[in-house]
Amino acid sequence: MIIEDIRTHLLQVPYADPPRAGLNLPTHIELVVVEVETASGVVGTGHLQPLVGGMRTLEMCIYEMMKPLLIGEDARQVEALWQKMWQATFIQGRMGITVMAMSALDVALWDAVGRAAEKPLWEIWGGTGAPQPIYGSGCYRGLGHDGMIEKAEGFVARGFKAIKMQVAHLFTHDEDVANVRDMRAALGPDIEIMVDVNQGWNAEEAVSVGRRLDEYELSWLEEPVMADDFDGYHKVADALKTPVSGGENHFTHHDFKPFFASGKVPFLQPDIMRGGYTELRVIAEHGHKAGLVIAPHLFPELSCHLLAAIPNASWLEYMGWHDHLWINPVVPEQGMLTPPARPGHGMDFKPELFTDCVYKA
Repeated sequence: MIIEDIRTHLLQVPYADPPRAGLNLPTHIELVVVEVETASGVVGTGHLQPLVGGMRTLEMCIYEMMKPLLIGEDARQVEALWQKMWQATFIQGRMGITVMAMSALDVALWDAVGRAAEKPLWEIWGGTGAPQPIYGSGCYRGLGHDGMIEKAEGFVARGFKAIKMQVAHLFTHDEDVANVRDMRAALGPDIEIMVDVNQGWNAEEAVSVGRRLDEYELSWLEEPVMADDFDGYHKVADALKTPVSGGENHFTHHDFKPFFASGKVPFLQPDIMRGGYTELRVIAEHGHKAGLVIAPHLFPELSCHLLAAIPNASWLEYMGWHDHLWINPVVPEQGMLTPPARPGHGMDFKPELFTDCVYKA
């Protein structure tokens, strides 16, 4: 299991259903795929979808700053390798590009460990592999009032028990309230509704609009303020009946410390691109001690292994972005996602992507 090589691939794959989260409609999924190969021939894979560029910057970081640290090391020492990368890049990083590069490599290392052991990651971490609840995301604000409701009704028709819609940015406060009101009326009382602000309000706005939304029995109000406005998060949480969630734009457990200390943000949403499996497990442990649950941001094919192996699992998030990329996609059934039983994280990209969808920008 000595690491012999690290390779990257930059891909640009058309969306099957482009997200309409704002005014600009992206046409392609951009991926940084990293492969870690060991002396025994085991290859683990990880990937990033940076969303707003930085593909070649991330690739250069992997080659220049990370690869020299990992070649010749034992791939099974994943936590120790995380610390080695963290300490070696702390001056240049601590968050941002370096942690994203580390995260892709961390996922690849854990994948290699599972493949070598011929066990899925949830089993290696002591989990049961039980199906996990998953909500239908992607009721994008760019779809408008009717489009968001239509998308949500499509999820419900597929058996989803919960959906997430968006507010702010493109709408006035009155329009946001009307959209949520009409979504609740369309779906009825038995479907859970999450509402995502995407950091679109300040604390005063979030309190004002959030109080108007309280009557619609929402499961959570997500990212009501900017990620680093911890005082704002706590002010909103104190003022609303609706629970507050957040964390997708926070890096490693260090960024979550104010939430662990206060306990006021009950749903933590770490993103695997901002910590890898190693840090998500640390966040889950700290969250459990603080009485908080974990609902990871995106990447359900990967995050399902984590939720299947921790005591404070909450929801997975389903966009459907990557279903057409995998040899064997993991698709929700009746609002549940079963972690794959294949070794490692169990996900392999279709080989033709590496010839037909090479990144060109």
